[in-house]
Amino acid sequence: MLTAEIKNLTKTFGSLAAIDNLSLGIEKGKITGLIGADGSGKTTLIRLITGLLLPDSGSVLTLGLDPFTRRDELSLKIGYMPQKFGLYEDLTVIENLRLYADLKGVPYDFDKVLAMTNLEPFQDRLAGALSGGMKQKLGLGCSLLGTPEFLVLDEPSVGVDPISRRDLMKMVRELITPDTSVLWSTAYLDEAESFDMAVILDKGKVIYNGRPDELAADKKEFESRVIELMGGYKREESLIAKNYQPIEVIEECTVLAEKLEKKYGNFYAVKNNSFCINRGEIFGLLGPNGAGKSTSFKMMCGLAKPTGGTAKIMGIDILENPGKARSNLGYMAQKFSLYGSLTLRQNLEFFASAYGIKFVDRKKRVDEIIDIFGFKGIEDQKSEDLPLGFKQRLSLACALIHNPPILFLDEPTSGVDIIARKEFWNHITALAKRGVTILVTTHFMDEAEYCDRISLFYKGEAIAVGTPDELKKKADTDNMEDAFINLIMGAGVDTK
Repeated sequence: MLTAEIKNLTKTFGSLAAIDNLSLGIEKGKITGLIGADGSGKTTLIRLITGLLLPDSGSVLTLGLDPFTRRDELSLKIGYMPQKFGLYEDLTVIENLRLYADLKGVPYDFDKVLAMTNLEPFQDRLAGALSGGMKQKLGLGCSLLGTPEFLVLDEPSVGVDPISRRDLMKMVRELITPDTSVLWSTAYLDEAESFDMAVILDKGKVIYNGRPDELAADKKEFESRVIELMGGYKREESLIAKNYQPIEVIEECTVLAEKLEKKYGNFYAVKNNSFCINRGEIFGLLGPNGAGKSTSFKMMCGLAKPTGGTAKIMGIDILENPGKARSNLGYMAQKFSLYGSLTLRQNLEFFASAYGIKFVDRKKRVDEIIDIFGFKGIEDQKSEDLPLGFKQRLSLACALIHNPPILFLDEPTSGVDIIARKEFWNHITALAKRGVTILVTTHFMDEAEYCDRISLFYKGEAIAVGTPDELKKKADTDNMEDAFINLIMGAGVDTK
């Protein structure tokens, strides 16, 4: 039996065919993974299936109902978790659960969900104050209320650590019934191994539909096969790095943290954090959501005042001379932090001005960046309308526009597809070879292999520091994902 039956479906936005004559059946009682590049049509397809969008042509039947004309009836049978955080950040955990229970007309029976999400001790905490992993668990818990017949999850694990990602899949497996169907879109290829079925989209068309284990024999082959199906990736010389002229650096230890601490009341977000990053080194901060990585970033670049200790950028104390220290670094925030109502070019012009590029030089530099980053033809689009991969590339361009010798990248590839990630890291490694110092966080453990050294964070403290090979040896494993999980679990993680 089919939970969703899609025939010759088409949906266009202007001249763009987001869904192009697509036909697909989603089987009942199975977890189907929806995999694809940015702009491949995943979210559009999900919105058509749930009745949030009206197709241009073709047909959709979801649980035997037309999702657009009978959306109210269908919504009672569907648990939907949107790509963007769909909860109310100014409500507490328990208030969000009660609200969703009221919307679905189900009783306030939250014991099982609270137990599975490990949110029982945090019922009175505002949703906006939760870590990324806890937010995603709460969102999933709300979508599971009322035991839906069809659970639709649009990238539920984006931006969360490997332990929390495993917890999310475990939650779904344990809280659904044998007859529940699940559609789960994702940017993490390793998650596909947990699905019963895998559907790969490219340019609005299905390019693979079958069992994940039939796609490739092992994890590495799986990744290569998906890249091949998406059109392949050929590594080329990074024009970004080739044309980059970083400020001359004399100091060998370009980024220094000395007993850095950040305390909120009795809670240490960061405790006794010390490290030295050398010129041209890629230094990774890894750890579970809420471990203190982003707080460390904010202190290092002067966006948060340390409770104790100090940080120096190019030998300049960030507290004594924050403006001069910040002029030496480019910062790419965890969330898209550019101005959505401004065009791509206008964002570049704004950041060129903010970073002190003189007016007479500004247009030339912006034109150079547009050419180097491949933005020609889209420079007049609003940044909020860009695909996620281009948003991330624009964020990097804004961080690099003043040729800083240091880059701070906070989860720079979160949510983007495997090809975009490979392209991004091609630029990053090439920049490091040009002498740019890079501090980076990531939840993709394959990306951790690009780092020269890694500091593994848990509860605000570094529990292990070393090269990727040294950490794998310490954890007695041959891959970084297992090394991450083993070392964190060994430190007593409670997977909240």
